[in-house]
Amino acid sequence: MRLLVAFTALVNLPCALGVAEAARRIGFFSPLLAGSIFFVIGVGLFPGRAKQIMNDHKRSAWEVRFVDLPFYVHWCACIFAIIPAVIAAIMGLLFFRALPTGVFMWLYVIGLIFSTYGVLIRRAWFVTKKIEIPIDGLDPKLDGFRIVQLSDLHVGALTPRSWVDRWVTAANRCDADIAVVTGDMVTSGVDFHSDIADGLGALTARSGVYVSMGNHDYFGEGEPLIGELRARGIRVLRNEGETIERAGASLYLAAIDDTWTRRDDLERALEGRPEGMSTVLLAHDPERFPKAADRDVALTLSGHTHGGQIAMPFFWRWISLAHLSHHYVIDLYKQGRSWLYVHPGLGTTGPPIRFGIAPAVVLLTLRAV
Repeated sequence: MRLLVAFTALVNLPCALGVAEAARRIGFFSPLLAGSIFFVIGVGLFPGRAKQIMNDHKRSAWEVRFVDLPFYVHWCACIFAIIPAVIAAIMGLLFFRALPTGVFMWLYVIGLIFSTYGVLIRRAWFVTKKIEIPIDGLDPKLDGFRIVQLSDLHVGALTPRSWVDRWVTAANRCDADIAVVTGDMVTSGVDFHSDIADGLGALTARSGVYVSMGNHDYFGEGEPLIGELRARGIRVLRNEGETIERAGASLYLAAIDDTWTRRDDLERALEGRPEGMSTVLLAHDPERFPKAADRDVALTLSGHTHGGQIAMPFFWRWISLAHLSHHYVIDLYKQGRSWLYVHPGLGTTGPPIRFGIAPAVVLLTLRAV
């Protein structure tokens, strides 16, 4: 927490100087006071927000709308501004022997524009993606088999139940053979388990709804969530699988449990697979894909990365924050005969912002080749 507060103070400093400059330009009686108040509020609000992310609790809509979200718009704007502000400060001190407070002011304004879009608009505005995947060896009777995938809902105070209802409505319109949710249904804690279970309980698909667990689902206590999901008819697969029948043909659907807490066991998940049957694996963490490919899993469905949450528009596959820590970032990958699809996620973790990466409900259609 000390490191996070120190970082927050650092990124707030140039923006506070920019606010002081704006106060000077409009004739405020004490620009230094204006900048100082801005700095104290910007840093002082951070610890409470950080603790809420670490153990999310239900709180009033008023607090979320008028404290939390405006704070995150500001905080993300400060982060946006920090690197160019440091460069501008170095250049200003070297060549003009003065801090470029006017530059700081405009950098903060530009950051506010981007972060307002990312926190309040892009995060809530999801799309429905349709993808066809050729599966080598798939029974021709399963050609056109449809899987609708949701992932990384991160339901909590900043990602309300009403959003889940909209995602589920869009998923149901896809008229899929199966619906799957590949983990991280929770932000943290246990307060929102019933909201998640009630929302996902409305998912429909011809051959059922299946869930695999993610690391955030255990940021609190995972077992109650599993119980609530199963009570609503959802199949939570934990290192196990089922055979799905359609039109006289069969597909094996398996899932592994969370990798971060070392609950995953791929061998157990596949031990009931009939010989030669095409297999779809739900694995929240895409880093398990190479092992799945080695076991002749035709398609692995993952999430976890959110595509970085922040990426370069139009170049999101190649330039995003996820590339700093993940090998498989977003979209389709292939190894031998096996495919991996990494879902962009629907919710957010950490700062509630998206930029360059749209939340998505994804419809995958399997094609026999």
